[in-house]
Amino acid sequence: MIFSDFLKALTQLSDKRFRRVLWMGIGLTIALLFGVYAVFLGGLNWLTPDELTLPWIGEITWVDDLLSWASVFLMIGFSVFLMVPVASAFTGFFLEDVAQAVEDKHFPYLQPAPRIPFSESVQDSLNFLALLVVANILALFVYAAFNIFAPLIFWALNGFLLGREYFQLVAMRRIGRADAKKLRRRHIGQIWLAGALMAVPLSVPFVNFLIPVLGAATFTHLFHRLQAQAPSG
Repeated sequence: MIFSDFLKALTQLSDKRFRRVLWMGIGLTIALLFGVYAVFLGGLNWLTPDELTLPWIGEITWVDDLLSWASVFLMIGFSVFLMVPVASAFTGFFLEDVAQAVEDKHFPYLQPAPRIPFSESVQDSLNFLALLVVANILALFVYAAFNIFAPLIFWALNGFLLGREYFQLVAMRRIGRADAKKLRRRHIGQIWLAGALMAVPLSVPFVNFLIPVLGAATFTHLFHRLQAQAPSG
C-alpha cells in the first residue's frame, strides 16, 4: 500500500502546484547556501592576511587565494549533505499547497482544510531544518566509523526524520497536532518505512530535489488511508 501511495504521488508530479513548490524550494535553498558561503568567505578573507612570511620560505602572497578555492570545495562537500535537508525544510513552508492539490484530485469530497497559522508553519519548518541539519552533521562521524553501512544508516536516519515530520505536518491539517501525534505513534512502522522509501532517492543527485514534494504528496495519501482504517467512535 505504501508503494501505491508513492505511485499516486508520482503520477501527479506534473501538477502546476507541485512544480511551483518544487522550484520555490530549490530556489530558496540555493539562495541560502550562497548566502552562507558569502558570509563564510567574507569572514575567511577578513581573518586571512594578504601576505604571510614563513621561515626559510619567505613572503607568501597567495594564502588567501588558496583558502578561497579550498572553501569552494568545502562548501560543495557540505552542500551534498545539507542541500536536501534544507530543501525539505523549505518545502515545509509550502507543504499545505501540495497536500491540498492531492486532496483536490483524489479526495474531492473533503472540505478545504483550514490553513495552519503562518507563525506555526515557520516555527515547525525551522525546527525541522535544525533537526535535519544537526542530525545529518552528527551522522557524518557515524558514516566514517561504519562506512560499509553508511547508506543504510543514511536511509534509516533520514527516513525516520522525514516520515515523522511530514506525516505530522500533513495529519495536523485535518485532525490537529495532538491527534496527529497519536496517529503517528500508532503507525510508526508504516510511517518510518514510507520515510525510508523517500530517503533512498536522496542519494541520487538532482532526483533528490523531487523528494520533498513527492514525500508531502505520499504522506497525504498515507494519512487518509490510515485515517480511514482508524476505528470509529
